[in-house]
Amino acid sequence: MASVEKALLAAPGVASARANLAAKRVAVRFDPQRTDAEALAAVLEHAGFHAAEATQISDDSGRAQSADLLRRLAVERGVSVLLWTLACMPVQATFLMLPGRAKVVFARIYWSGVCRLVGLQVRVIGAAAGPADGRAMVFVSNHSSWLDIPVLGGRLHACFVSKDEVAGWPFISTIARLGRTVFVSRQRHATGRERDVLRNRLAAGDNLLLFPEGTTSDGSRVLPFRSAFFAVAEGVEPPLIQPVSVVYDRLGGLPTGRASRPIFAWYGDMDLASHFWRFAQQRGLRASILLHAPLDPSRFPSRKALSHAVWQTVADGAATLRQNRPVQAPAPPADVRAEPAFA
Repeated sequence: MASVEKALLAAPGVASARANLAAKRVAVRFDPQRTDAEALAAVLEHAGFHAAEATQISDDSGRAQSADLLRRLAVERGVSVLLWTLACMPVQATFLMLPGRAKVVFARIYWSGVCRLVGLQVRVIGAAAGPADGRAMVFVSNHSSWLDIPVLGGRLHACFVSKDEVAGWPFISTIARLGRTVFVSRQRHATGRERDVLRNRLAAGDNLLLFPEGTTSDGSRVLPFRSAFFAVAEGVEPPLIQPVSVVYDRLGGLPTGRASRPIFAWYGDMDLASHFWRFAQQRGLRASILLHAPLDPSRFPSRKALSHAVWQTVADGAATLRQNRPVQAPAPPADVRAEPAFA
């Protein structure tokens, strides 16, 4: 009864109805099986509103309550992520000063926690390849959103390679550094130097995760890969390359379409804060990761040929996921050991 009275007070044009109710001393019996909207409609009908008018007012009130609940959900998710991040930062900072792989494992735990806190389920198809014959691994993925970072970071043991301007973003840059992100300028004159930095990271035992599109897309296609990103795969003993396709394929528990992709995709001049606000008000969210069979760069005649082959694999996989077609986990080559991906 209390919630109905509050909705009645908030509905436009109801002041006169309240006066009418008080004057006529209308008594309405409330069925406990009724929803608040149905009960409100009954009160309004007794107050002299037509049935259609009463239903419209009650529907408007219900929508306002629903919008308020979604805004509250977004606030709760935002605060939860912030508190989780603040709690994890000193832990990861400590692990960075210690030997061992604790810093690698904890970074994955952190990103996985972020996905859970924002209500994003992650499905993994395939397996992350382990090192073969002492060779490192470079994961190569399409890129449509900031969400790619927690989605992939929570499932793969790898350091992100990011554009150097991220290093100047307040707070975000601190998180990136704690995650051991490698910053690159993507300028031609720095390609050789940055290639050596990436190779040193691989030689130290780390895996890398590249986004060779060089920017984020609208989620409806995979942009061409820039071959300069594959300079790290040149040399006598190059690392293995594992293509990765990422698609956000569920919204409200239903398959997503072109119209709903901006809920996930963050591109162009979109503001990060407003994008998070819209995203965090959604339910039934899912991202799907398709881990393809690894490729050996030494089997390709050139860097451009390798870049195109990886792009084709990633683009085809993303198209299959977007179209909600059945996907089978690819079998890794016989000379590459596969490790089950965290699902």
